[in-house]
Amino acid sequence: MKAGELRDMTKDELIGKLKETRESLFNLRFQKATGQMDNTAQLPKHKKDIARILTVLSELDTKAGQ
Repeated sequence: MKAGELRDMTKDELIGKLKETRESLFNLRFQKATGQMDNTAQLPKHKKDIARILTVLSELDTKAGQ
């Protein structure tokens, strides 16, 4: 997911996407631990998506505070 796409979302949508991505990351970690994971490239992708979402949320909070 690109940051530009995230910036077009509302704060509520971002929070929902963050929750969904964190759950997905948890499931991927569980799959990795049990040896069922097919594509290990998914882990860093999800971590980066979470970081992007948190960054955009932080930007929204900073913009609202000014």
